[in-house]
Amino acid sequence: MKRTRVTPFPGARRRPALLGAAVVLLAVTSSSVAAADDGPGPFGVTVQAAVNARTARVGALFHGDAASTGAGGHFCTASVVHSAGRDLLLTAAHCLDGGRPMSFAPGYRDGGAPYGFWDVRRVFLPDGWKDGQGEDSDIAFAVLGERDGKKAEDAVGGANVFAAHRATGATAVTVTGYPSSADTAITCTDKPTAQSRTQQRIACPDFPGGTSGSPWVNGDGAVVGVIGGHEQGGKTDDISYSAVFGTEAADLYREAGLAG
Repeated sequence: MKRTRVTPFPGARRRPALLGAAVVLLAVTSSSVAAADDGPGPFGVTVQAAVNARTARVGALFHGDAASTGAGGHFCTASVVHSAGRDLLLTAAHCLDGGRPMSFAPGYRDGGAPYGFWDVRRVFLPDGWKDGQGEDSDIAFAVLGERDGKKAEDAVGGANVFAAHRATGATAVTVTGYPSSADTAITCTDKPTAQSRTQQRIACPDFPGGTSGSPWVNGDGAVVGVIGGHEQGGKTDDISYSAVFGTEAADLYREAGLAG
């Protein structure tokens, strides 16, 4: 499993959480990273994520409830996706399959939580994961509690759209996540390719432990994947995987969205 030396849940596999020493994370500028709709800039380059409206929707998952303010450490990545309840989170199933208290810090940066910590109130896992941790079912949703009377989607100023049944590689995607060894997000843009009919892969360097659940967002602001799936996201830092979102994922999204 892509994500940390410490296994937060029984049976979960984690890979080392060290960034490659050969790669220096540069500040994101409009010319340094390719846009998700095939805009200018190099593909397959991992840099430090900029502070903007889109990265505010991505955050780190922490052990412990919101009151612990991150004392349990962050171990996976998640993102806010649109729902009627405006309180829905998307990540990988292997990040939520543990039953322990968790909290989410959107836009987490330099050890600070600009939007605060949000309690994970309810978790939705697909049957294919619950029945055998099938790699094609490594996707999950969570309903977040309110904070100061606000819903998460309103607090961060919007959400990505969840999109199933999209052709792999139809457009480039931007992957943003939180290494467990760092307190600032990294990001990379490239075109996914098919690993199989039900799995896709992307060549983005230096996505280590902690980045499971990182959203794959296309130029329309639609999430078409999350790091997970094959090898629970990948055994190396330079290749990451995602299950292809199909009917099971779409049905789970509808179920979770109605519960918010």
